[in-house]
Amino acid sequence: MNRPAKLALAVALALGVAACGQKEEPKKADAKPASPAGVTVTIAHAGPLTGSIAHLGKDDENGVALAIAQANDKKLTLDGKPVTFKMMSEDDQADPKTGTTVAQKLVDAKVAAVVGHLNSGVTIPASEIYNKAGIPVISGSATNPTLTERGLKGVFRTVGRDDQQGPAIAAFIASELKAKKVAIIDDKTAYGEGLANEVEKFLKGAKVTIVGRERTTDKETDFKAILTKVKAKNPDVIFHGGMDATGGPMLKQARELGIKSAFSFGDGACTNEMAKLAGAAAEGLICSQAGLPAEAASAEFKTAFNAKFGEIKQYAPYFYDATLAVIEAMKKANSADPAKFTPEMYNVSFTGATGKVEFDAKGDRKDAEITIFRLKDGSIKPLAVVKNGVSTPFAPAAAPAPAAAPAAGGAPTPPAAPTAAPASGEGKKK
Repeated sequence: MNRPAKLALAVALALGVAACGQKEEPKKADAKPASPAGVTVTIAHAGPLTGSIAHLGKDDENGVALAIAQANDKKLTLDGKPVTFKMMSEDDQADPKTGTTVAQKLVDAKVAAVVGHLNSGVTIPASEIYNKAGIPVISGSATNPTLTERGLKGVFRTVGRDDQQGPAIAAFIASELKAKKVAIIDDKTAYGEGLANEVEKFLKGAKVTIVGRERTTDKETDFKAILTKVKAKNPDVIFHGGMDATGGPMLKQARELGIKSAFSFGDGACTNEMAKLAGAAAEGLICSQAGLPAEAASAEFKTAFNAKFGEIKQYAPYFYDATLAVIEAMKKANSADPAKFTPEMYNVSFTGATGKVEFDAKGDRKDAEITIFRLKDGSIKPLAVVKNGVSTPFAPAAAPAPAAAPAAGGAPTPPAAPTAAPASGEGKKK
């Protein structure tokens, strides 16, 4: 065999061996369809996280956080996509100006909804900003009627109004405390002044003499000048519209001045913090909350909250339910788009930590309760629940109790307060 022929044969043999060594590639299985991409939905909380009432703001924030955590545990889907909720929390310092700055920040962040603020005086101006941006806002504590009386869509609350709370506490002052002369002090905020106006209006209607109306601020610490004026008029009861951060020192200073009058407060000062701020002077104070007491919250909520955050301060159950209302509306709309789920907020109906949650056309909670408390042995104790103008003794197992049931611990029962009247201009001052 000549050289070219040998070379050709060698090449042919080499190619054949190589071919024999190659394995046939298996056919690839058809790829599974990709899972739909998940979406992250931001629900904001806004409230005072620093300053004198930070304990209340943090309590509210914890309520929101718990609702979001539980929603994530349920692995919900919206429009066929897995959804993860996250919380963006901002400190409004209980200040209207800071609150509007916070509101704009949340709008710029394109949050889906805002659960907040704590104070009426902050919630009212902030809600204007949310409304313009088409973002719903729902408060678990703002009680001034103005919040929902302006006809703004997408503004809600899970607690009662001051034109419900005012008559309830005023009725107790008039009938149970037997007051003939009452002095009223407010802190000039939308909440404090608005509630004080409602209390004054009811008391005048009940023929109780208002012997003085004094003004302070929510930043004041020295109340002795005002209290000295009030002392000279010898009122049976002094009502303060304001927060516990001012109510506690005011009460303590009043006793130091020898004032013997009974003291009464609204929900801003209806906290166990009063015993810390006023000491022994707080014993016996009467106050109201725009909602059921913490111990009346659902067992499931209390167990979960206590395990994660400890003691409920005040309105955490109402901020929890406010968050659930937002999520329920998203589920009904099958969307986290505010333009789509906000209308569904008016249609939600569910049982939350604070009972059945539904809203009327204004965004107010239907059938909201007011609770009357007395501070005894260092903590506030519920006496009675007022709902739709009817007062019943508080029963620890379930509030409100049937009318025939005896009051817990023999506590006095306030008279039925009148059905809340439409908000007046008096409740709309800032």
